[in-house]
Amino acid sequence: MDLDAYLEERRALVEQALEGALPPRQPDPGRLVEAMRYTLLLPGKRLRGIVCLAVADLFGGRQADVLPLAVAVEMVHAASLVLDDLPAFDDATRRRGAPANHLVFGEATAMLAAIGLLSRGFGYLAERCRARWMGRDDAVGAVAALAEAVGEDGMIAGEALDLAAREASPGLEDLERIHALKTGSLFIACAVEAARIAGAGPAERAALHAYAKNLGLAFQITDDLLDAVGDPETIGKDTGKDRGGASFVTYAGVDGARRLAADLVETAVQSLAPLGRGTEVLEAIARYVGERER
Repeated sequence: MDLDAYLEERRALVEQALEGALPPRQPDPGRLVEAMRYTLLLPGKRLRGIVCLAVADLFGGRQADVLPLAVAVEMVHAASLVLDDLPAFDDATRRRGAPANHLVFGEATAMLAAIGLLSRGFGYLAERCRARWMGRDDAVGAVAALAEAVGEDGMIAGEALDLAAREASPGLEDLERIHALKTGSLFIACAVEAARIAGAGPAERAALHAYAKNLGLAFQITDDLLDAVGDPETIGKDTGKDRGGASFVTYAGVDGARRLAADLVETAVQSLAPLGRGTEVLEAIARYVGERER
């Protein structure tokens, strides 16, 4: 299959939906909506949203039914990027090849923009998800799953543990826990909820849960590698920000981190075996994650 063409086509679908999900507002109080749109619409991979669409494709679901989830997830991810770049966290100057949000709009507005993106993401999901004649609407399950992925047992917990790791030397089990929460949680919500919306059963969703958890960890390790040895111009953001924290490179070295990422990619691919045929796209996405250069 032509993965590049697939990713580009699905990325365009997600970005078209994002463009319409956060319309300009006039007047815009304190440039808040402008700050929200700034980070949300910077060029990105949209990989989380694409995973939603790929899972829907796998089960014969309609892309229109999972697009609200893809949009909401990308809004949540954008909010996390705004917060990660703040001086209290990574103190980064660039994101996706552009100045960090807080350097353009100020720290206070950047924090408000992150809250606004989170709020709009959940609101969009609640408004746009399909209603069902029987059983709970898609929105109820999707909002609950995304809230769990973001909350005190998900991304926020991972971020708190990451901050604490800056004062310690975390082992492999600690690193896996931190990033299973910080990065893996959102990938899991994408895959499992898209599968549920598309009609997948419990066993199929369990396979995708395992796939997404390993995919998220592999994604984080490649992020750590890019932070350590990547070209800032190619990846579009500052490097050297993870040194001394919860970094797989700090723990295992560059070669060891590469081996860990490769193992996780293969584990993610193997997790798809119970689903039978039709998983080629998800397998290719996992391998893309392990080999990416930005």
